[in-house]
Amino acid sequence: MVAKTKPKRIAKVKTLSKIVRKVKTTPARKVPKVLKPIVALGRYFKGAWFELKQVRWPNRQATWSLTGAVMLFTAFFVVLILLLDVFFKYIFELILR
Repeated sequence: MVAKTKPKRIAKVKTLSKIVRKVKTTPARKVPKVLKPIVALGRYFKGAWFELKQVRWPNRQATWSLTGAVMLFTAFFVVLILLLDVFFKYIFELILR
């Protein structure tokens, strides 16, 4: 007799499309007009929390390397703008003389 093995369980992952389908199929409850802004705000924070749980945050090394890249680009553009400023000041002084 052949022993049957149980299939491995795959972790359920809620996708946004499944959630949207579920929201579309569930009937809307009657909410008093006064409470509609509060309910909408609650839905907003619920959706924002769902999106935050999906974020893949960088580790410390990636954070420092990205910070260094931002600092390098900032320094480059500061020098570029300063050189352009000096160049245009020189040109305008030549024209106005």
